[in-house]
Amino acid sequence: MKEYKTKNLRNVGIVGHSGAGKTTLTEAVLFYTKTIDRVGKIEEGTTISDYDVEEKKRGISVSTAVAPCEYNNTKINLVDMPGYFDFVGEMIEGLRAVDLALITVCGASGIQVGTEKAWDYVNKRKMPRAFFINKLDRENSNFDKVLGELKDKFGISVVPIQYPIGDEAQFRGIVNVISGKARLFNSKTRAMEETDIPAELVDKAAECKNMIMEAVAETDETLLEKYFSEGQLSDEEIYQGLIAGSAKGEIAPVMCGSALTGIGIETLVEDIIECFPSPENMETLKAKNVKNNTDLEIRIKEDAPFSAFVFKTIADPFVGKLSLFRVMTGKAKADSTVYNSNKDKQEKIGTMYFVRGKSQTPTQEIVAGDIGAVAKLQFTGTGDTLCEMASPIAFEEINFPAPSMSMSVLPKAKGDEDKISSGLTKLLEEDPTFKVSRDVENAEMIVSGVGETHLDIIASKLKNKFGADVSLEVPKVPYRETIRKMSDVQGKHKKQSGGHGQYGDVWIKFEPRNDGEDELQFVDQIVGGVVPRQYIPAVDKGLRECIQRGILAGYPVIRLKATLHDGSFHPVDSSEMAFKVAASLAYKKGLQAADPILLEPVMHVEVIVPDEYMGDVMGDITKKRGRVLGMEPDDGNQKIIAEVPMAELFKYATDLKSMTQARANFSMRFERYEEVPALESNKIIEAAKKLKEAEE
Repeated sequence: MKEYKTKNLRNVGIVGHSGAGKTTLTEAVLFYTKTIDRVGKIEEGTTISDYDVEEKKRGISVSTAVAPCEYNNTKINLVDMPGYFDFVGEMIEGLRAVDLALITVCGASGIQVGTEKAWDYVNKRKMPRAFFINKLDRENSNFDKVLGELKDKFGISVVPIQYPIGDEAQFRGIVNVISGKARLFNSKTRAMEETDIPAELVDKAAECKNMIMEAVAETDETLLEKYFSEGQLSDEEIYQGLIAGSAKGEIAPVMCGSALTGIGIETLVEDIIECFPSPENMETLKAKNVKNNTDLEIRIKEDAPFSAFVFKTIADPFVGKLSLFRVMTGKAKADSTVYNSNKDKQEKIGTMYFVRGKSQTPTQEIVAGDIGAVAKLQFTGTGDTLCEMASPIAFEEINFPAPSMSMSVLPKAKGDEDKISSGLTKLLEEDPTFKVSRDVENAEMIVSGVGETHLDIIASKLKNKFGADVSLEVPKVPYRETIRKMSDVQGKHKKQSGGHGQYGDVWIKFEPRNDGEDELQFVDQIVGGVVPRQYIPAVDKGLRECIQRGILAGYPVIRLKATLHDGSFHPVDSSEMAFKVAASLAYKKGLQAADPILLEPVMHVEVIVPDEYMGDVMGDITKKRGRVLGMEPDDGNQKIIAEVPMAELFKYATDLKSMTQARANFSMRFERYEEVPALESNKIIEAAKKLKEAEE
């Protein structure tokens, strides 16, 4: 690849609802710019950006892929991102590498949840954005209808800079609204040929041009005055205003075409170059000066000390770790030493690459605004900043959503535990949206992610990349046991067997602990030495060992107060061991007599949901034995605050998705333990008994 200046770069992130044609659009642009000589197909698993085994198998994008191409002396870095919600982390990473988000919308389906989610995310970050209305060759596709939806939903700043000629099967060309030229697609040569605007579209094109002029004038005072006084802006002024307005995120240009047939791809590429901001036109980026912790505003430019942001990590079992980064200032040079300001470590940059899908082209330097990759960095992870030691800065890190679904990972083959844990460690570097934890009590390895498909894919990657076959099961609920009443019992251990015997005798009062603490409270009320001092710690220790297993279903016992108030001893036969056994006899008897019950963990849940799904979500919470505590408005949605037993929440991410078409999201945290209803309690005790019998 030849060298490009920062102003000749365009970084475009392709986002939108799953199935809107993002990967096919990426292929079409690569084909049109002669980067590839045949168009890959998703069904055949031959596309450049979906190269992972999982993507080929499922026919959806699972990870963000970079695909650069060159046209008219400009390099365009396309970043194809998954639309499927379980991989929202990939979209968040990918958008940190681009200057503009191209939200792809299906011309037949119109706005879908993924369109809204992409817009919301881009809007929160005040990023430049544009729309590409795709699939206009399909039955029931309708450009005007979708454009109307976009304007209604997202506001006045949505302006069509292209207009389609013909529709559905008759879709055959594009009008460039600003220049007033039309182009028709020649299916034999696959080129767009210039022609006059069809008579029936002249008024429509003029109307669209007025929309653009108004939108441009509103973002710039000088242009506004000119527009008011002359009622007109020159094409040159419109282009400049469009670039400036897009860079600020105030104007969203709309383009159109069909990625599958190739109609409109040429016009899209030209408009990306003409109307989209280059890295130089971009607004400043937030960063911190690491030396004195002050805030900085950074512009992307070549003549400044080197800095770069690592937006994604790929874990490859053969190559090792590949860090994808975007140079923000200066130039990255091969075989140089840089400073990681987040980890306070120096890193050696060896060979650098430009990546296109899975292929890598070595390069000596990468200029500000461009995207590259480097292998085997020792300390660097996703979200880190690399810079020069002399001017250390750190860009904003990436905020990923918290995992909302957990499953336990069980090896299918004995002895695979090491493979699993080393595989998961590598995958954690690649995907910051999942977490791994150990449930020591149930000896389970727990993985938590964004949804069911996300966890499925992690399991598949463990098998395909690291050779560890696993099954995902619902994790065990960490139940607890306690008592409701008081009991006062004797525990006596007496054994005579030639020589030294064993003798320990205690009276212990068991009662519920009412001060909100879960620990065992041991009270020593022995008077007159009926149990000698040296044996009292043994009674305490014996009880602490016993409460690890309750008497109902073997779960740990909490909120227990045990008072040792009487007992007796034998001058020869008593020992610490004997008193420990006596304590455990008292424990079994005492708990049985004190009305033991099962407790379950209850979670504090907050669900952010659009108004129209409120009823369904609240009804479902009640069905899950939950209680709604309250509601409050939250940024155009409603926030439902509730408490729900953990046992009912393992598949909640999936339930909520299907109930609200994936428009809602939730977070939860442990609140407290509460008594399990009798019906549930019996089931749990039965299951524990069966398990115990099976083990014996």
